[in-house]
Amino acid sequence: MKKLTYLITILILSSCYKLDTAPYDKVSASSFWKTEEHALQGILGCYADMRDGNLFGQFFFYDNLTDIAMGYDIGFGDVIGGAITNRTGSIVNRWRRTFDGIQRTNHAIQNITAMDIEADKKEAFIAEAKFLRALFYFHLMNLFGGVPLYDETVDLNKDFNNLMEPRASEDEVRAFILRDLETAIGGLPVQYDTQHAGRATKGAAYALRGKVYLYNQQWDNAIQDFEEIVYNKSNNYGYALHTSYAELFNLKGDNSAEMIFAIQNKGGVGFPYGMPMAFYLGTRSTFGSCWNNGMPSTAFADSYENLDGTPFNWDDHFPGYTTDNNVKRAAMISTHTNGVYNTLPDTAKLGEIYRNRDPRMMETLVVPYSWYTGWVANQARPMQLVMATGVNENFGQIRNNRGWLTYVWRKFVPEGNLDGELTNREHTPFNFPLIRLGDVLLMLAEAYNETGQLDKAIVELNKVRARSNMPGLNSGPAWLAVNNGEEVFDRIFHERAVELAGEGLRYFDLKRWNMLEEVTGGGVIEKSVVGDNLLTRGFQSRHVLWPVPAQEIELNPALAPNNPGWE
Repeated sequence: MKKLTYLITILILSSCYKLDTAPYDKVSASSFWKTEEHALQGILGCYADMRDGNLFGQFFFYDNLTDIAMGYDIGFGDVIGGAITNRTGSIVNRWRRTFDGIQRTNHAIQNITAMDIEADKKEAFIAEAKFLRALFYFHLMNLFGGVPLYDETVDLNKDFNNLMEPRASEDEVRAFILRDLETAIGGLPVQYDTQHAGRATKGAAYALRGKVYLYNQQWDNAIQDFEEIVYNKSNNYGYALHTSYAELFNLKGDNSAEMIFAIQNKGGVGFPYGMPMAFYLGTRSTFGSCWNNGMPSTAFADSYENLDGTPFNWDDHFPGYTTDNNVKRAAMISTHTNGVYNTLPDTAKLGEIYRNRDPRMMETLVVPYSWYTGWVANQARPMQLVMATGVNENFGQIRNNRGWLTYVWRKFVPEGNLDGELTNREHTPFNFPLIRLGDVLLMLAEAYNETGQLDKAIVELNKVRARSNMPGLNSGPAWLAVNNGEEVFDRIFHERAVELAGEGLRYFDLKRWNMLEEVTGGGVIEKSVVGDNLLTRGFQSRHVLWPVPAQEIELNPALAPNNPGWE
């Protein structure tokens, strides 16, 4: 029963003990916060918020706002179309739910500080809560910029109607986050027993602090923190790249040595405590008949290199493909009648083309005419992604919910019913990484590159490529040569896309690189595999920072003025 103790505790805390409400529903505040076990339960209750869809529970959807994915409806369709206002639900709810998480951590810190328990245990619990508070504030800052700061001195029983702080500057918020992470690094253990897998560790705090520094272009500080855990400077953290990229995103790699900090998910009968990857990234062929509100973009699929590291170009296989939609359709489209094919493209040739690409492509995407084990009519069934209209899972074909001819996600999408582990399409039991070693190595490479240490940057990049059997940069062939910082950055730009696809990080990468408007600016049209127009992006420069919700400014006028373009 993996993660059972941990998840039962979260269940208890999240369903019957609300840390951020008073009076308490089921547990008296005067009888709680007395023992070490109470402190543990209070801390684990803080983790429960992370699976909320408006905090990190649908974090994968942020990729839809970038060059590598697209979506509709709940998949940030309003943001993609540029239709958001300062009252849009997806904006308002993310502000509020993240502050809910912050208030839980504040409540825990406040009460644990006053508890009569062993000093070292108290220090560790407080450090854990401050790690989570730092994580929540970092997320808020990346979306909204400066936000009001509330710490454990706030008592919601007394102060609920007096939370009238103005917005702190981004520098002030960052300093607050860094102070919390300094405490976390000092008080957190290097590791826990396996029954507590997923709790924040010292290595996670170093990794998050390095990321905070990286986002602020404090390259030397970022290098110091990343090197600490990559090269085990002070402790043996034990992190290592998992041997299989594909396994990282299913049950086999849930708590591998690559996972530095991940949301712990659980499924199965009586345990609906997962995240909705199946529901929103799967298709009608996925368990429970799902919605593919998030899909890989065609341009992203085309960006995967050939297996030898050369750039991929469809014209090398079908002359005229990139400029002539008729060539695309001839290469890709099939016709059928009630599941019986009348015409098929050269699927053997297509299969060879896809198999000769970076292996992460077919481990991340379901590509045309490849297979996926779906769950239809309450049983496992082989399903094929067919480029045709009118396809249906009852014929063994993968159907895009919108009828679009696109790639779909394989990464994070469960196959079959996972031998009974999957019983609810809204609760995929795969852990979801917020920080993993592959990400840290690429961030370390970026920091090295920005400080002129190109050779060191290439070493870290090549570690990530080698795991997927991709040839190393500067390993001989001219097409793998990198000679200056700009060329290294181009490789980082590409490598972070293919390595971290589906993990929601691309949006924040593009923002910090000041490239969001360049690659998703209003008017960008997303295309189907065969060149059909699917959606037009409505990005505007003011969307770089989301607006502070109007309702929050009405409650607290000190939050004004709003972000640029939203005044």
